[in-house]
Amino acid sequence: MGYKKHTLRLWLRRYEPAVLLIPLVSWATPGHVPEGYLLKPSLRQCQQRLGWRPDIVVGDLGYIHQQTKQEIRQQWNVAVVTKLKCDMRIIEPFDAWDQMSCQQGQALQWLGYEKADSLHWFGVPAGESLCRCCWEARTCAKEFGYPPELSETLLGLLPLNTVVARRLLHQMRSWVEPCQSFEKNILGLNHMFLNSLRLTWTMSLLADSAGLLRALALMNAPQKTALLQELMPKQMCWSWDHLNKSENNAHPFQLIKSRVSTF
Repeated sequence: MGYKKHTLRLWLRRYEPAVLLIPLVSWATPGHVPEGYLLKPSLRQCQQRLGWRPDIVVGDLGYIHQQTKQEIRQQWNVAVVTKLKCDMRIIEPFDAWDQMSCQQGQALQWLGYEKADSLHWFGVPAGESLCRCCWEARTCAKEFGYPPELSETLLGLLPLNTVVARRLLHQMRSWVEPCQSFEKNILGLNHMFLNSLRLTWTMSLLADSAGLLRALALMNAPQKTALLQELMPKQMCWSWDHLNKSENNAHPFQLIKSRVSTF
């Protein structure tokens, strides 16, 4: 039986040169254990050991279980943001996973969450709208409220049609794979078959320690590296030491011709 490492990572906003994720809570489990089962225990560990919990958790489709999202929202007031599966049904008033409109087709934007009423409020964005041509404009309040339990994935505590949710899914979520690649390729976990739970836990602790030390080094001595440094043109160095005396005695035109063809 093989074992896997599951890690809840924290985004350090203080590090500005790039997105920096550090391991917060790690689990070593058999390979058949779904990663979604470990989200609630991870948040419980944060609350018990650190006296703190994240406000937003961004996950992949392994954390899309609706009941788990609802329990986390009600118990800890934490938003679990995931994408929508391709085969999941989009419910009204959503037109797509990141688009919402009223019954007459006017696009709506998120206004906020009213905790007392447990309702998300959406309204007409500023600028040109279809409301001036709508036959229900006089009786319409232009604000619509929906409960989070209508869809824990589309709504929850942070609706997917918000700018924050879209940026988290498109920009933040994509940095998890490089962190896993660092552990697998740079630290060598990809070349090991972990068939012992004790060995898996030991290697998980070592990998997390390396990640924390790397983050500490980057925070204390950040490296200012241009993002396009590898693509920038560089001055090529050409050494003339290999030229022998016979080349020095050759005709200048023949010497230049030989060097250009070699280059």
